[in-house]
Amino acid sequence: MTTIAVLVGSLRSDSFNLRLAKSVERMLPEGVEFVYANLKLPLFNQDLEADFPGDATALKQLVEGADGVLFVTPEYNRSFPGVLKNAIDWGSRPWGQNSFAGKPAAIIGASGGALGATQAQAALRNVLLFLDMKIMGQPEVYFNALTGFDEKGNLVPAAEGFIKTFTDAFVSHVQGAAAAGK
Repeated sequence: MTTIAVLVGSLRSDSFNLRLAKSVERMLPEGVEFVYANLKLPLFNQDLEADFPGDATALKQLVEGADGVLFVTPEYNRSFPGVLKNAIDWGSRPWGQNSFAGKPAAIIGASGGALGATQAQAALRNVLLFLDMKIMGQPEVYFNALTGFDEKGNLVPAAEGFIKTFTDAFVSHVQGAAAAGK
């Protein structure tokens, strides 16, 4: 079984990005599963490391136990949301115990416009490179949620092939990294 930790950077109940993650999940091949991280964490504060919060420990364990990580991010003010940065900060702490190091990863994102979270993904990519993640370069997914989902929240037919191509490439990226590491 290949396990992928999924960090969706939106807490909104009807999140475009959660819809996008669920769309990718529906296209996973047999033997691959998504496990969604809880990002409702306390704000990172180094003073809390002495008594590491349980939810932050659970996030670290999820990432460490996963074969890969998918980051699904909206774009807020030309960057990725604080809730996602907060989760990354907890997952990479305490110093020297970075749970993300060496993990294969990909970034996708949806927004309500034609740019589809391009700036958020660029900013997030810099952080993930610093964390020593193996980031998949292509295909990139900058998803316009207003044209890419129908009125029921499902992918429109024109988007299905593209998202399937991404899904297959990401699964191959994760499984290839796992095979190379053995």
